[in-house]
Parts: sequence; C-alpha cells; structure tokens
Amino acid sequence: MRCAAVLTAAGSGTRLGHTLPKALVPLAGTPLLLHAARGLAASGVVDAVVVTAPDGYLEEVASLFPGGRVPCSEVPVRVVVGGATRQASVAAGLAALDDVAPACEAVLVHDAARCLAGPELVRRIVAALEAGHGAVVPGVPVTDTVKRVVDLPGGGARVVETPERSTLRAVQTPQGFTRELLERAHRLGATRADDETRAVSDDAGLVESLGEEVLLVPGEAAALKITTPADLELAEQLLSRP
Repeated sequence: MRCAAVLTAAGSGTRLGHTLPKALVPLAGTPLLLHAARGLAASGVVDAVVVTAPDGYLEEVASLFPGGRVPCSEVPVRVVVGGATRQASVAAGLAALDDVAPACEAVLVHDAARCLAGPELVRRIVAALEAGHGAVVPGVPVTDTVKRVVDLPGGGARVVETPERSTLRAVQTPQGFTRELLERAHRLGATRADDETRAVSDDAGLVESLGEEVLLVPGEAAALKITTPADLELAEQLLSRP
C-alpha cells in the first residue's frame, strides 16, 4: 500500500513561550518539525510528505528540506501554507498530495508537536490499514480521573458525570486513513474548517461523523504532544535516553 503523510506544522508557539511557530522551536538543536519528518521517513512505509507551514513562514520551512527531501532520506516533501484551523491545514495538505504522491492509497495525518512518535508506531498504523481498516488511531490509557462538566453562568462548572476510566484513551498521531475515506470526510465537513469553534481537533472525528468505524491501536509514551515548556523538557529527557 502506497502511503503519504500530511504533517501539520502551522500552529503557534505561544504556550511554549516562543515567538517562533511551534514547529520551528528547537528540541536538542533541531526544530520539532524535522524530528517529526525524520520519524515518518525512518519508518520505511511513507512514500512522501506534505508539510503545512504557518502563513509567512513558507520559505523558512521549505529550507529545512533541501532538495525537497526529508534530510538523510529519499522521501520527497512538498511544503504548502496551512489554514486558519488544524482541519483547514489538513485539507490544504490533502489538496497538494497529487504534487508528490498521486498514486497513494493511504494517508497519515501527523502533528509536528508529536515530534518523537517513533518509526514503529508509524509502521503499526500502516499495517492496520493494510489489514483492511479504513481509519486507525493510536491511543494510550487515561490515568487521571476525568469529569464531564457544564459551565455555570456565574463561573465555574458543574460535574455531570465521571466516565469509566477503563473505556477512555488519550489519542495521538499519526492517524491513518484510506485516502478515499479521509478526502470524503474533509469534503463533507468543509463548512466547519475555517471556524475554530466548529472545526474538529482530529481527523478521526470527521470520519466518526460519517458513521465510519475507527480502529484504535496501542500508542506510545514518546508520542507526547509538546505544548508547554515542561513538555519540551520531558522530550529533551526522552531524547537523551540511551
């Protein structure tokens, strides 16, 4: 199965305390984006990558991929400007697939913020797609007790219920889909893409809205999402392990 990846890198780095977009923030001297792209390339199952760059940083992001390739690999890269929301950015990446991977049958959607997701995790997702599943997401068990709440008019919130923790998973990326299913889900959900209050936070959510089944496979601790300085410090520690 020929597989391409859309690597979203259009988010801000505000909560990291950086003026740079998050994907360009360095981790052990290398931008998060490059760590993520190298993880995809090292899997051996990704034929091409489309990167969605922050507006105004197209050339800077493209310069990270000399010769239009992921460094130290032959995997081609196409860099495009992302959208106003993550959903819009993924849609922009899908629209550019024919430039680098016209024959791809499957698409991985990955976040540069989860830059340490390993090659084995990527291969696990693609193997599930090859086994016949149309949508696959990695997830890890939730260790905290989670409360569902509703906001109160005067401030604060009221607890509505406590979901059974054993049925919950924290979902990661990359998420994998057949190209036909993912493009159909984005096409039918396009009216939500430019509205931050209505856009979905992950692509599996769009697929679920079609009534399609989404398979969950084991994720990995290293695929944490880097959002705060503490996350960046943890990622540094993970990288330094032998």
